[in-house]
Amino acid sequence: GSAGSQPMRRFTCVTLSTQKVDIRSLVKYEKQHVPVNAIMFITAKGFKICVSPEQRWVQAAIKKIDQKRSGKGK
Repeated sequence: GSAGSQPMRRFTCVTLSTQKVDIRSLVKYEKQHVPVNAIMFITAKGFKICVSPEQRWVQAAIKKIDQKRSGKGK
């Protein structure tokens, strides 16, 4: 039994959405590297959306969430 065979309880991104999501509805994100490189956004309603970190809007959304989190949101 290697570590890779441990059952994953957490939700993981396998397929990535190409849809642009309303940044205002996103409350947090997680970075993921396995099995695919992805950003998992979590919306205010609890939906999890997996997207490619390469997309420009994704970078903007991450910045916005980071600003909100640090309390420096303008």
